[in-house]
Amino acid sequence: MIYVHWLILTIYFTAILITMLAVLMDNKQPSKTMAWILVLFFLPLLGIIFYFFFGRNTRKERLINERSMDQLTKRSMLEFAEQKNLVVPERFYTLSQLFKNQNTALPFKNNEIEIFTEGSDFFLSLLREIGKAKQSIHLETFIIADDPIGRLVADALIDKAQKGVEVRFIYDDVACLGVNNDFFERMKESGIEVNAFMPVKFPAFTSKMNHRNHRKLCVIDGKVGFIGGMNIAIRYIKGDGKQMWRDTHLMIHGGAVYAIQRAFLVDWYFVDRTLLTDRKYYPPYDSRISNDCIAQVVTSNPISPWPDIMQGYERIILGAKKYIYIETPYFLPTEPIMSALKTAALSGIDVRIMMPRKGDSLFIELASRTYLQDVLDAGIKVYFYTKGFNHSKLLVCDDCLSTCGSTNIDFRSFEENFESNIFFYDNSTAMRLKRVFIADQQYCDLIDDASLITNRPFLSRLLESIIRMLSPLL
Repeated sequence: MIYVHWLILTIYFTAILITMLAVLMDNKQPSKTMAWILVLFFLPLLGIIFYFFFGRNTRKERLINERSMDQLTKRSMLEFAEQKNLVVPERFYTLSQLFKNQNTALPFKNNEIEIFTEGSDFFLSLLREIGKAKQSIHLETFIIADDPIGRLVADALIDKAQKGVEVRFIYDDVACLGVNNDFFERMKESGIEVNAFMPVKFPAFTSKMNHRNHRKLCVIDGKVGFIGGMNIAIRYIKGDGKQMWRDTHLMIHGGAVYAIQRAFLVDWYFVDRTLLTDRKYYPPYDSRISNDCIAQVVTSNPISPWPDIMQGYERIILGAKKYIYIETPYFLPTEPIMSALKTAALSGIDVRIMMPRKGDSLFIELASRTYLQDVLDAGIKVYFYTKGFNHSKLLVCDDCLSTCGSTNIDFRSFEENFESNIFFYDNSTAMRLKRVFIADQQYCDLIDDASLITNRPFLSRLLESIIRMLSPLL
């Protein structure tokens, strides 16, 4: 029996060493590598399990088609999306080129934007546009809940599908694990083409758990687009039983709808292996829309050679002249973003970060506090939103540049998830989103003294520091 004992120990420690070696050879960022090494060292058995499900890179050869389809759909879109006299202002040219060169994202002019900060307004507009659909509805969401709002949207989609409208729907499989399969089967039986993004089913339970589609996109008849941070759930109207959810979502008319459509169709090929390039998906937009509002839809994913949206944020922050206002539900910044924020603040830029007073994840909330001392020491103003859970993801800079979408200021959004943001090079849109920030600021507590963080009990700070080491994994 003693030999069996030593055999088990040998296998056990060999597995740990092999896993550590795999972590090292994966060439992740040093902070993420160290976080995994610490987990494996202090929690060997659990560490191996966590790494198996959440740490391994998704096999690039299984996802490589997304990149090739990205190029193909770009070409098909260019056949239809003619733009005359498009001139990106000089100040934004390098940022626009960054997105174009790395993400094949094109800027589009002539855009009209409606901003939603209330769930009831967003869902009413979404349902109204679905009801007006004549040809196609393309909807993609991280979460659709089996609750009154989720069922209402599903019923609206079913009604249009039964009337002959093409309806395609993508949801994230892991985010919707709690939704009964009957919910989606009813949609399929009614003629809706439904696909789960990277479904996780035993025994194919792999690191797919870690790479989720966090995008929230919708395109109606190729003419109306929605993009932002809201999922499809009642929590944005009645709360989640604990607190109300506040978020920001946009409705777009004009040229940028082409880019939202392209983002959806790339994802559709990924989940369905069907390439849709027909002209009807890129119809001419309303010729009455003629303005200088230039927009660029940028997507990011874990297989891209570059962290596209993160690099865009970094460039915006370092290029700011007067101010940067950011709303994010989670604040676990990567090293480049943290450095850029502190550099901007120390250069005299008015940097403000708004986050919820009470989050929806205890671990993330605890880890976030450890970053606050650094930003407060640099002179950054931190605002704790108190009127519920602020899930909004927006950035406004210098009254001329703004972005809104699904991207949080954390490792997961910048490095692990499939995300989408729309960037505006337009004074009017920037001022409107700035007013959203200022309005939210009325319901915030200002934290501008680092001693409020450092003077808390030692054990609390110790726990937060320990959890911070895991922030690249949260």
